[in-house]
Amino acid sequence: MRTLEVRRLGLVPYADALALQRALVEDRRTGRVEDLLLLVEHPRVLTLGVRGDGGRGHVLASAEELAAEHVEIFESGRGGDVTYHGPGQLVGYPILDLHPDRLDVHRYVRDIEEVLIRAAADCGVIARREAGLTGVWVGLDKLAAIGVRISRWITSHGFALNVTTNLDDFRFIVPCGLVDRGVTSLERLGSFASRAMVEDRIAERFAEVFGRELTAGQPQPAMGMRR
Repeated sequence: MRTLEVRRLGLVPYADALALQRALVEDRRTGRVEDLLLLVEHPRVLTLGVRGDGGRGHVLASAEELAAEHVEIFESGRGGDVTYHGPGQLVGYPILDLHPDRLDVHRYVRDIEEVLIRAAADCGVIARREAGLTGVWVGLDKLAAIGVRISRWITSHGFALNVTTNLDDFRFIVPCGLVDRGVTSLERLGSFASRAMVEDRIAERFAEVFGRELTAGQPQPAMGMRR
């Protein structure tokens, strides 16, 4: 069975996470590392996708307003529309080689949804897919967003699960470009799961869904403040 190393990196500036992913994608391609799952948290930031205008038309705040609120904005290079990352959100970046038996983009996205649905259930929240949409939902509200990049079947970017996120910060955007939907969090839905517990469940469910054996990660250089 192939292995999965989980690296819990704490609070990481978005630009640093982008650079780290690019380096690790190349490391994975050349076999210097095995499959990885990075679990991080970002300072307040808006990220744009690569489809159409990347979601710029769904940013509701001006550049001046974002600067005053200390919210950065980045072109991410992933699929999807504009999204928000911030404190209290668990962001996962899988760096996986999908060769030889998982060469299916749609299956990969559905599998990430399955990981999140199972982990949410472990934390006392029943979530689901929504036909025709990407992500994980409770009612009409999105609990977790997904935006991936796959280059020569090596994955990067991934998912963002709202744990204790300040949902008011989504006022800066139309989340994922969906004007008739809202956002929610595990906390708002009544879950008392700690961040550490959510990370544990994500790691376990990811290994389960993707058929990997979890391995103890090597100590990592500090990239930011750990919570």
